[in-house]
Amino acid sequence: MARMKIEGMSCGHCVKAVTDAMNNLPGVSNVQVSLEQGQADFDAGEDLDLATVKKAVEDAGYKVVD
Repeated sequence: MARMKIEGMSCGHCVKAVTDAMNNLPGVSNVQVSLEQGQADFDAGEDLDLATVKKAVEDAGYKVVD
């Protein structure tokens, strides 16, 4: 399971936006976004470039913290 810290989420709509952005990527599954913890846990396929996931989250309007 992979984990990303995400800044900028403030409500359930934010959680849904991040979840949808990540679920739309091939190779990403079991996405669980926590507003309280400011993070997303997900399963990533071996061929998945995490930079692709980061870009999808940032394109949705949120900041991925390294």
